[in-house]
Amino acid sequence: MGTKRHKPEDVVAELRQMDVLVSQGQSVGDAIRTTGVTEVTYYRWRKEYGGLKSDQVRRMKDLETENQGLRKVIADLALDKLMRSLARRPPTSRRAHRGRTASSKASTRDCGMNS
Repeated sequence: MGTKRHKPEDVVAELRQMDVLVSQGQSVGDAIRTTGVTEVTYYRWRKEYGGLKSDQVRRMKDLETENQGLRKVIADLALDKLMRSLARRPPTSRRAHRGRTASSKASTRDCGMNS
């Protein structure tokens, strides 16, 4: 069974409804059960959307979406910069690709090991 995704505006409306029920004398648990969400969800929503109005929540979500897009752009630019810096480097010698350098050959020769 899939989970229901609530729109931020709906969350704010449900939080207001729960606040009204609590102010009318119902316990928080009863108000939560009336709206059909779990206590964990209620407290998570309170933490995230607590004092916000519907238009503020919409603006916050738009800013989060814009921020996510900007992070992708920054990551792409950083990758392009890294690729350009790697392309400018001179090619390394063949010995470095094989994993043995002149100093490692000299040390094996000094120990009596022949290559």
